[in-house]
Amino acid sequence: MENSILIGQFTETNSIIHRLDPRAKLLSMIVIMLSFLMLESFISYVVATIFVLIILVTSKIPLRMFGRGLKPILFILMFTFLYNVFMTKGTIIWSWSFIHVTVEGLQNGTRVVWRIVLLILLASVLTLTTKPLSLAQGLEKLLAPLSKINVPVEQFSLMIVIAIRFIPTIVQELDRILLAQKARGYDISSVKLPKRIFAYIPILIPLFMTTIQRAEQLTSAIDARAYGNGKGRTVYRQLKFERTDYFAMGLAIVFTVTLLFFKIGGI
Repeated sequence: MENSILIGQFTETNSIIHRLDPRAKLLSMIVIMLSFLMLESFISYVVATIFVLIILVTSKIPLRMFGRGLKPILFILMFTFLYNVFMTKGTIIWSWSFIHVTVEGLQNGTRVVWRIVLLILLASVLTLTTKPLSLAQGLEKLLAPLSKINVPVEQFSLMIVIAIRFIPTIVQELDRILLAQKARGYDISSVKLPKRIFAYIPILIPLFMTTIQRAEQLTSAIDARAYGNGKGRTVYRQLKFERTDYFAMGLAIVFTVTLLFFKIGGI
């Protein structure tokens, strides 16, 4: 399970996306993700999928990693799809008792799941190609104007990055607890699905305890290094926009304008 979580993990490869400024990646990803709100027609979804696939290939990260990262959310995707299929009113193509499947439900379910997958893949690219410290530095630089109105930008940026980085750590702790129970002769994977959901409830207590302990250790480590509120701290690597950064942001804008053209033109 640990290797299936992509959010919060960094993979080192010599790709153009890895060398981009973290601010350029953040801005580009935000623009692209917001543009997904304009996805309506089948052609627009195909164009968005091709664009995301190009980004995945450019990152030089094996595609099987992204496929493996979607496995933990298959249940959520399936539930979302079925919810739209059964709860959307329209032209009925199949029914049984009070359950009705409509054409509009199938279309809405496919669109929503398709959009969620694209968003997750983009978020995975951002964290897989950016080191946590670089991501925190880029986020801090982007939010720097808010410091003029007394917003703790440095603390907020550090909090966001630590929260993202804690995702694989929590999954790792969960794997250790499951292995410990399996060593004691209790294997949750052998329990039937309805009972397996309730079997995870007793695991939450030790998981919360270990997570709190790790958070306290991290707090002590930050205090021991005299981090303070983070204001006035210097960094070794200074961020600077290059031509490739402007090119990446330009591509994101062109992609957004293209989707806007599809929506206005009804394509």
